[in-house]
Amino acid sequence: MSRKLRPSVRTFLSNDHLSLGAAQEFVRIVNSAIEAREICTVALSGGETPRSMYSRLAKAPFAHSVDWSKVHLFFGDERTVPPTDRQSNFGMVDHELLSHLDIPEGNIHRIQGELDPDEAAHRYQQELEEEFGHQEVRFDLVLLGLGEDGHTASLFPQTKSLDEEQSLVCSVYVPRLESWRISLTFRTLNNARRVLFLVAGGKKASILARVLEAKEATKELPATLVMPKEGTLLWMVDQDAAMSLSDRLGSGIAGTASDV
Repeated sequence: MSRKLRPSVRTFLSNDHLSLGAAQEFVRIVNSAIEAREICTVALSGGETPRSMYSRLAKAPFAHSVDWSKVHLFFGDERTVPPTDRQSNFGMVDHELLSHLDIPEGNIHRIQGELDPDEAAHRYQQELEEEFGHQEVRFDLVLLGLGEDGHTASLFPQTKSLDEEQSLVCSVYVPRLESWRISLTFRTLNNARRVLFLVAGGKKASILARVLEAKEATKELPATLVMPKEGTLLWMVDQDAAMSLSDRLGSGIAGTASDV
């Protein structure tokens, strides 16, 4: 499967600059969606890289730059743990962002990781279909991260999830981790209007270069399979993560953005 000629990449001087730029981009996309459709749907990511962005969004000026009553927040994936567990993606986002916002409880749609994985995936698919009015499920924004093995969301190499074409959500057993996950599928991710990858740190440099410079999408690097059908794809990375990129992809540093 061939890929688009050149990924869109913005490189930032530091993780701090990246979190600021990502918060600005988040606000811009959300407000644009609300202006166009009077609602915005976002699939959030877990992981350490977006944590600092969520922390920024929870404070002024960002927290007051969005009408949160018109924003519905979903999750791209979840571990099979209760929401109070320290490994819970929802728990992290709730601590950093949700608990600080004036957002209706009904606008927050978590994956029930405490359930049986298959049941959790089934229920989340039902919730997506109900919230989108049984129409096409198309997120205005999907946030994603990149694992050191090339996975994104909880779509890992050598797992059956990579072949799922019908469902919106799937349960995923990851042998390497000896654990289950629940994840949106590529069908759902690639139907989004905008997909935003956030990648930071030198540990991600090698895999980032492999993913961005891959000539073809491959199941060995699941992140290469993220190719929105009718949407846009943007990678926002810090300088440490970008250090192995070729000049063609890594040129240009966006590290001077100011607060909204």
